[in-house]
Amino acid sequence: MNTPPTVALPPQPEIPDAERLQAARDFRTLVERRRTVREFDTRPVARELIAECIAAAGTAPSGANLQPWHFVAVSDPAVKRRIRTAAEEEERQFYERRASEEWLEALAPLGTDWRKPFLERAPWLIAIFVQKWGRASDGAKVKHYYPVESVGIATGLLITALHTAGLATLTHTPSPMGFLNEILGRPADAERPFLLLVTGYAAPGARVPDIARRPPAAISSWFEGQ
Repeated sequence: MNTPPTVALPPQPEIPDAERLQAARDFRTLVERRRTVREFDTRPVARELIAECIAAAGTAPSGANLQPWHFVAVSDPAVKRRIRTAAEEEERQFYERRASEEWLEALAPLGTDWRKPFLERAPWLIAIFVQKWGRASDGAKVKHYYPVESVGIATGLLITALHTAGLATLTHTPSPMGFLNEILGRPADAERPFLLLVTGYAAPGARVPDIARRPPAAISSWFEGQ
């Protein structure tokens, strides 16, 4: 078996343990302020800012390093209008016909319904696609491994990058989302929509649901040696 080529790991800064812990606490404080927002300002956001955040998402680990994602950033009002129209039709069907009473009860504390004005009001929509397969440099078809898990990690990085840059986000998942392939010209045989990420500045005075996150002790278990 041939040994694959390698490069040196980029150097990491050597800092005292106390500073590492403080850095971790500072990051936790930063991400604790992240909330899903449904009230967006129409104030424009520079394309360069969105591009940097997408580039950060592209650094995510992926199965066999095949990077099975594609991000489509949309600011065109006409395209956003088409997306809203299609998404609201699917959402109307969901709330009026498809959703179980149990599901609707779970959504009740969030105050959501089929109406999605943020799809037009927010300056950017980022459609995230899972690529089921890709092409090698010679044009051969290449299967992607763990594509959903990989895209999930990349999406988490994207949300965090946008939050770090001072932008609000909303993860929107109308079902089904095949209309995104059609509107955005993505190949339905190779890609499927993962989610639609709405982003921009929160509207002045924006409010969010009065809900809490589970505490660390409820979401973690520890097995420690002596």
